[in-house]
Amino acid sequence: MGFLDFPFAAAGCRCQDPRRFPGHEEVLRYLEAFARRFDLLRLVRFETEVVRVRRGSDDGRWAVTSRKLGEKGSGAGEDDQEEFYDAVVVCNGHYTAPRIADILGVDAWPGKQMHSYSYRVPEPFLDQVVIIVGASASAFDISRDIACVAKEVHVADRSAPPPTCEKQPGYDNLWLHSMVDHAREDGSVVFRDGSSIRADVIMHCTGTITVDDNHVNPLYKHVFPPEVAPQLSFIGLPLKAIPFPLVELQSKWVAGVLSGWIKLPSKEEMMEDVKAFYSKLEARGWPKRYTHNLSHCQFEYDDWLAEQCGHPPIEEWRKQMFTINLKNKIARPESFRDEWDDYHLVAEANEDFKKFL
Repeated sequence: MGFLDFPFAAAGCRCQDPRRFPGHEEVLRYLEAFARRFDLLRLVRFETEVVRVRRGSDDGRWAVTSRKLGEKGSGAGEDDQEEFYDAVVVCNGHYTAPRIADILGVDAWPGKQMHSYSYRVPEPFLDQVVIIVGASASAFDISRDIACVAKEVHVADRSAPPPTCEKQPGYDNLWLHSMVDHAREDGSVVFRDGSSIRADVIMHCTGTITVDDNHVNPLYKHVFPPEVAPQLSFIGLPLKAIPFPLVELQSKWVAGVLSGWIKLPSKEEMMEDVKAFYSKLEARGWPKRYTHNLSHCQFEYDDWLAEQCGHPPIEEWRKQMFTINLKNKIARPESFRDEWDDYHLVAEANEDFKKFL
């Protein structure tokens, strides 16, 4: 999952968690090391919100209005700053706007609600009863993290049919349930099988939402809106994919197009490609929210991006390591962080790492 030009073992990244699936603290350290290595922090305006982006009618440039968070003026918009740019790249990805599950009665429920987006450490959940809504990667990781300190953790999975109440292997305080049905004023949360738990916290591990049920339309190859390409583009929208190499290659593609050494197809050709892609999804029976889901073709997409940029394709050891360790995680969900079966790929990876050390 490391960036292609900055592997986890690169100089300046002192890995403290050497496991194949490191915890989120190690990933944060890695990103901080990446920012230091390439002196990126000086290019970032922290605590600044972009409140509006509009295209000028005369010259086609983009007016970007931003606001420093925490500043208080005497009138709305008084402290807004407007600047003009030739192009805008939207890089909020799909991890930014939390999606909260619609739970009947939750407005009158007296406990605390939060989203996994805001989760940092398990200590605040000491001796509490926590309900995790969702069963994807974030729900899996956070539920195990919290179980070390919480009194009870109950994971509500939409795909689990009622009745479901299964204690998870290796834990005395972690259960899997069917989805939450409703919440009550007395602090209890009722599952679809009719069972209930009196809980302190509901944590929504339900992903994030962008536009129209996770669907941004129309985008050529999940990046460029044909009508205004290349002056507007989006980075990081695809789901169910290894994010760091993907956004790196998308960024290189966008940079190459904006600099003029990579040419996009015509607007008409891009729209035809978008329509053909949507038709393929419809024939497959995928709902709209899966438009940017790359679970079935992430490496094919990465290699296509690499080809556009004149970059080598994703290394085979990465693809094999992903496949092997995904199977390992499914087969051994409680021990996959400490056991892996891909040592034969490490030599290949180390050869690639040497050029960065």
